Amino acid sequence: MDIHVGDVLELKKEHPCGSRRWQVLRVGMDFRLRCAGCGHELMIPRSKAEKSIKKIIRSGEDET
Repeated sequence: MDIHVGDVLELKKEHPCGSRRWQVLRVGMDFRLRCAGCGHELMIPRSKAEKSIKKIIRSGEDET
């Protein structure tokens, strides 16, 4: 999957705060993601993140 720093990922499951959108802060074997709702940051293995992605919103595109 082609994911870059700055992209926003919409995941299948909601975060407890109610948001499904996460901003990508770091890419590699692990992803560092920041919740768009509450700002919580986490490190998640790439394989687990790629399975749970519903939609990728590129950093330059509209978020509609």
